[in-house]
Amino acid sequence: MTRPPLPPFTRETAIEKVRLAEDGWNSRDAGKVTQAYSDDSRWRNRNVFVQGHAEIEDLLSGKWEKELEYRLIKELWAHDTNRIAVRYAYEWHDADGQWWRSYGNENWEFDPDGRMRERHASLNDLKITPAERLFHWPLGRRPDDHPSLSELGL
Repeated sequence: MTRPPLPPFTRETAIEKVRLAEDGWNSRDAGKVTQAYSDDSRWRNRNVFVQGHAEIEDLLSGKWEKELEYRLIKELWAHDTNRIAVRYAYEWHDADGQWWRSYGNENWEFDPDGRMRERHASLNDLKITPAERLFHWPLGRRPDDHPSLSELGL
């Protein structure tokens, strides 16, 4: 099983890989998203450490049960042969209706088959009002003409 684009990454293929990851996460389908990671993939997500498909799928399922109306934008920061660094922001609300914008950075390392073997994520949450929201597309894939993080000043 391969997950193109494959390393070694060019700027163009790194940008494509980032967009594919964004699209997957915006699907909020934990089973589908998990397939982009190696069988023994290791993650640090905030202060949680997980390894392997079962733990990753559990983490993502719990995330999207809590983070309602989740909309994410990722942007390439840097890349190397088999590594990509991204920055991202996503908006969501909790069960009480409080909106949040979560900002973060991720470092990714890929196997030759294009699946991610390591993911290190650091992020912070900021309370926002409904009027401060910037991500207004229908749930799912971000439209191609929606502004990027840089265009939004984030």
